[in-house]
Amino acid sequence: MARYTGPVCKLCRREGQKLFLKGTKCYTEKCPIERRNYAPGQHGLTQVRRRKTSEYAQQLREKQKVKRIYGVSEKYFRTMFVRAAKQAGVTGENLLIGLELRLDNVLYRMNFASSRKQARQIVRHRHVLVNGERVDIPSYQVSPGDEVRLHEGSKDLLPVQVSLESKTRPSAVRWLAVDEGTRAGRMLERPTRADIPLAVQEQLIVELYSK
Repeated sequence: MARYTGPVCKLCRREGQKLFLKGTKCYTEKCPIERRNYAPGQHGLTQVRRRKTSEYAQQLREKQKVKRIYGVSEKYFRTMFVRAAKQAGVTGENLLIGLELRLDNVLYRMNFASSRKQARQIVRHRHVLVNGERVDIPSYQVSPGDEVRLHEGSKDLLPVQVSLESKTRPSAVRWLAVDEGTRAGRMLERPTRADIPLAVQEQLIVELYSK
């Protein structure tokens, strides 16, 4: 799967807000977006002075924002939307919940990684067990009752220690029970929209894909 490998602060500036793609550094270091709150490039500043953003542009930016936060490709994101649309309930909420249940995101929510990108790398390197079995697929969907833990030989990984010791790490979520000592956690229940601390308007994404 193709991944964006360029400067992540550039993505934050394009979306006009901090996406916390650099882990704890986004909390501790002064972000470029705080100095230049406009899109990157030679025409970035002039875009601020343009006419009102169109409805389509607003919908597109919201989709790009969520896609970049979770670090997924366009093809995967569209697949998740189609799956969410077939489920009962609100499509936009189903989409966000499906993204939250990814194994790399669950690892990030447990504070065993300082960013989703780092969590994805930890999973890929086979450091994670789900219900006692090694899983190296970042998109693996965690279910209520599943236990997620680090392998015995991976508990003292430097990135994990740095993330757990960070004073500016994100707050814990109520749908996960975490034991930092054993580097393990359990999914207590399926999260709701209120449990997902993201300032996004998922309905705009639904409107974009429904055209």
